Amino acid sequence: MNGDGTPAGAEAHPDRERDSTAPRDVVVVGGGVAGLSAAVFTARQGLDTLVIDDDGSLLRRNAHLENFPGFPLGVDARRLLDLLGEQAENAGTDRLDGRATRIEQVDVGGVDDDARFVVEVDGGDADDRTDGADRSGPIRTRHVVAATKNEVGYLTEIDGVGILDRGKSYVDTDERGRTGVDGLYAAGRLAEKAHQAAVCAGHGAEVGVTILEEDDRGFYHDWVAPEGYFTDRDRQVPPGCEEIGDDERREREEESREAIRERFAAPHPDPQETHPSLEE
Repeated sequence: MNGDGTPAGAEAHPDRERDSTAPRDVVVVGGGVAGLSAAVFTARQGLDTLVIDDDGSLLRRNAHLENFPGFPLGVDARRLLDLLGEQAENAGTDRLDGRATRIEQVDVGGVDDDARFVVEVDGGDADDRTDGADRSGPIRTRHVVAATKNEVGYLTEIDGVGILDRGKSYVDTDERGRTGVDGLYAAGRLAEKAHQAAVCAGHGAEVGVTILEEDDRGFYHDWVAPEGYFTDRDRQVPPGCEEIGDDERREREEESREAIRERFAAPHPDPQETHPSLEE
């Protein structure tokens, strides 16, 4: 968030409301912990980011999440996903409820933009929280983060993607989530990371930072420092970092405490999910 309470990336796209057909910088396929973590990092640094999600995260089947950092007695997994979604929204991310069915490569500059992919989406309505646009049609984008668990069908039209069959399907990547195709990444479980929420969230963040580095956004600091921490030492405030005074620090702290009190005041309203085979 900026000091005035607006999303950090919001001012980076002043034309989005006027031109809803403009290509995205980043499209994240999958709204679990890996995809949302990647989106937080790219959106906060000013990349126009859209998350496509069909509400299919397996974390919703978890009755109580025990190993996620910061919750000594565990946390309701559905509540954690809600909070991550809210954090991504606050960062400036938009969301589209639906399922990506196909991604195709396109010629860069083919329609006077630098998009490298077209993403087709099936079903759902746009819940595009920033500009309110209907994005149910094909979406052009420069970067794609594939963050579905083991679903790879929407990637089969892209030459150069390595699909691994280990009983379940995965995408072949390096440690930073890069595939063999420029601009295409995989994060979390799809990139063969351990089936742990904390591990997948961390890898999603790493993929987000990788995109920022490759987009020449400079070294990204996820840090809000006390006033004067850098400037009183005649140093520039690093990219992505900011200095705040005591009043601003107390205001942000109180807002965050109030948000947590409010979000955890009552049990999650949705019924507990289980494996589909047990619902019949």
